Amino acid sequence: MKQLTGAQKKYLRGLAHNRKPVVFIGQNRLTENLIKALLEAIAHHELIKVKCIDFKEKEQKKALVAEIEKTADCSLVGMLGHILTFYKESSDPEKRNILLPGQ
Repeated sequence: MKQLTGAQKKYLRGLAHNRKPVVFIGQNRLTENLIKALLEAIAHHELIKVKCIDFKEKEQKKALVAEIEKTADCSLVGMLGHILTFYKESSDPEKRNILLPGQ
């Protein structure tokens, strides 16, 4: 995944503002089923919110973000409290719902 600029991340955070989390991560971290749900959600929506229920410390969330970015090949757009926002451009140009500024 290509690196997003600051302006693109800000634009995506604005789009994500009214969205609700679609994936919830509990004490079991990234299980096989959770990864499957995460991949399906990001493929369908391009921009998703993930809520961390049992990970309250920033270092735990940073490790979780790195794991998600690697697994789903997506980019972190924002982290606000316990809500993480990720973006991955659809591989099919006809299914892209989000047009990033500067493209």
